Amino acid sequence: MNIYVGNLPYSVSESDLRDLFGQFGAVSKANVISDRDTGRSKGFGFVEMESADDGERAIRELDGNDHDGRNLKVNEARPRE
Repeated sequence: MNIYVGNLPYSVSESDLRDLFGQFGAVSKANVISDRDTGRSKGFGFVEMESADDGERAIRELDGNDHDGRNLKVNEARPRE
């Protein structure tokens, strides 16, 4: 299951994202999107979880929760168009 994570603190790394979602199940990939020119985080990322059930639980538990002073926006990622 591919999950979009928005409103991330700019200090969050891919390992932080993996640890955050790892409490809900196996994470196969975590990616924080960064600006091509500056390398600074854009404040969102994607997490791939091996189990859809674990992914849905992570979405329910984390969406709207505070993480380092920011309310996370977590939902199932839409396919690229």
